[in-house]
Amino acid sequence: MATLASVREGLVAWVARRSATRWIMGKIGSRALSLLPDRALVPLKRDGVEPVAELERMRESGPVHRVPVPFGIRVWLVTGESEAREVLSDTAAFSNDYTRLGAAVGRLEQSPGGLGFADPPDHTRLRRLLTPEFTMRRLSRLVPRIDEIVTERLDAMEAAKGPVDLVKEFALPIPSLTICELLGVPYDDRDRFQQLAAARFDLFGGAGQALGAISESLEYMRHIVERERRSPGDGLIGMIIREHGDAVDDAELAGLADGVLTGGFDTTASMLALGAYVLLRDDEARAAMRDDDAAVAPLVEELLRHLSVVQVAFPRFARNALTVGGQRIEEGDAIVVSLAAANREGTPGFDHTRKSSSHLAFGYGAHRCVGAELGRMELRAAYPALLRRFPNLRLAEDRPVFRAASIVHGVDRLLVHTR
Repeated sequence: MATLASVREGLVAWVARRSATRWIMGKIGSRALSLLPDRALVPLKRDGVEPVAELERMRESGPVHRVPVPFGIRVWLVTGESEAREVLSDTAAFSNDYTRLGAAVGRLEQSPGGLGFADPPDHTRLRRLLTPEFTMRRLSRLVPRIDEIVTERLDAMEAAKGPVDLVKEFALPIPSLTICELLGVPYDDRDRFQQLAAARFDLFGGAGQALGAISESLEYMRHIVERERRSPGDGLIGMIIREHGDAVDDAELAGLADGVLTGGFDTTASMLALGAYVLLRDDEARAAMRDDDAAVAPLVEELLRHLSVVQVAFPRFARNALTVGGQRIEEGDAIVVSLAAANREGTPGFDHTRKSSSHLAFGYGAHRCVGAELGRMELRAAYPALLRRFPNLRLAEDRPVFRAASIVHGVDRLLVHTR
């Protein structure tokens, strides 16, 4: 039996394999990230919930910038909103194909699968398998269960003594258990599933040693797929098996399930924690979220835009030489879109009264997050319920410890007083 340490190392390795930093990790390993020029890490850093000043200066000076990454990799950072939409939407000019990542860093390994590293027509085919389950009509069946999960977590917080860690008791369990419901993970496996879901996107997590290993998480997903193949349940995996049968093999389906976990857990957990942090520091926004049902949806959108917890999109690779934002991009160059920078263009500050908030928090174009509506449902249910249950909720520390350099920005602990 694997030790807890080996399991954790495997989970961190899995996240690294699934993350947008694979183009760096595969070449130099996580320990060497500290050797990169500070400018190369600027898109992954924050000053609290705000983008660092250097990223703001980069966006103000131009929409596209060459990033000084060593080892012969040509990388461009897109910070302008219109240029971000251009790159994210143009699958003819820009590729997400994983094999291009491997070629760029001189290291070809097994593709992690899923939507993030696929191009049309494969991406189109795989996305069509998932899309029916993520329509509002299909997702509506989860609403009662989401409300139950939120209530259960609030009960646990109320029963706790002393300061409560909002991350551990609220932000992490809600998306984890919701994804269990979505995928159809058996109840007996849910503790194990939550352990797998707890892996982080911290770039300095020591994952480099295990990049060549088969992910324990992906193995677990394949186990679930094999079990569902024998007796399909009512969740997403069972639905795909019933409706598409052998048209999708176990490896592909495990990759899709893995992508749902990766894309829907840490992002929503980070939004729940950071959004609560913002609301608890803004009395008017907190009151609006708590007392005005009509304000909830637009306020959630404003939090999504303002926080942009997914800081950068999956890297794209130029299929041919072209010009973006006045910069000459050569064939094979990597392009990384800063969603955090693009979302702050023209609307830098948080405004809880903003009624329209067009943003890139879920990406854009063909690769826009397929689970966007599920994330919204969780946020719209959780924030008001939290603030209504605990009208005196307040921060127990002025400034939590934010992640230092992450694809998904967040905090690992957020202590609050509930009374």
